[in-house]
Amino acid sequence: MTNIRKVAELAGVSVATVSRTLKTPDIVSPGTRDRVLAAVEQAGYRPNLMAVQFRSQRTRNLVVLVPTIANTFFARVIGGIQEAAQRRGYGILLCNTLGDERAERAYAGMVSTRQADGLIQLRAYDPFGASSAEARPPMVNACEVLDEAPCPTVKLDNRAAARAVTEHLLSLGHRRIGMIKGPRNSPLTRDRLLGFQDALAAAGLVPDESLWCPGDFTLRSGHRAVGDLLSQSEPPTAIFCENDEMAMGALRRIREAGLRVPEDISVAGFDDIAFASFCDPSLTTIAQPAEDFGRVAVSLLLDVIDERDEAADQHCIMPFELVVRESTGPSA
Repeated sequence: MTNIRKVAELAGVSVATVSRTLKTPDIVSPGTRDRVLAAVEQAGYRPNLMAVQFRSQRTRNLVVLVPTIANTFFARVIGGIQEAAQRRGYGILLCNTLGDERAERAYAGMVSTRQADGLIQLRAYDPFGASSAEARPPMVNACEVLDEAPCPTVKLDNRAAARAVTEHLLSLGHRRIGMIKGPRNSPLTRDRLLGFQDALAAAGLVPDESLWCPGDFTLRSGHRAVGDLLSQSEPPTAIFCENDEMAMGALRRIREAGLRVPEDISVAGFDDIAFASFCDPSLTTIAQPAEDFGRVAVSLLLDVIDERDEAADQHCIMPFELVVRESTGPSA
């Protein structure tokens, strides 16, 4: 079996540098790291991972809890997590929890029992419960964030973003604006509704709750909700959907009703998933940097794992952009 000395010889570095690159690649210069990894591949070297973990007291694995891998926004976040983790020499253990708290606690137990080094939670739920600050395993809460998160967080200012979408619709002359909301208990739903209300209040409009429909961030719920809105005696002239998938479901239901977007009714979404610019018509939406959510979450988590003093108090607000496309137009 090829040994570490052969790798060091091929890479033109010391045995210590090879060892350091394999254990903590983030502290090695990119050029050196690339040479060592190329030499490892060329030599067919396979380090004794159990021995490395024993010496370093790390598994170099991170647990990621995702509510559903079927959601395309979360898929992009996971891509960012995987990219950043691999760059720092970590693997990820992806857990599709479907929002099941028992499953989340069970997977979080892998960190408590040292089977993984830390956890990224993409839902507003703390699987470690009432753990004290001193006993709390390393965790970062990203995307859907707890109000009083006991750990670093990565989120969007959803209230400001929803206000921006609604102001866009108001600027087009719409005054009867419907909303398709997300899951009832989600802070994303709450904050986006608040932003929607902020914009209406600033325009001197009283919110009409008969134009608010429940949804669950799926295509099917958007399709169903629009059917309810169109059945009203005075349907809305525009609809703000709290995510793009519901907006796409809405677009289909509007076409099935023989109506045109945006000539008869405008539709806006939220997230700017890949399909948003390719659907017909292309979707006006809020773009948020999904992959960067994942990258930043990994960076914060590794800071916590490394016990950097400032890490526990880090709360990152990610930027957003209103992307205006074909699905919104002037009120008829």
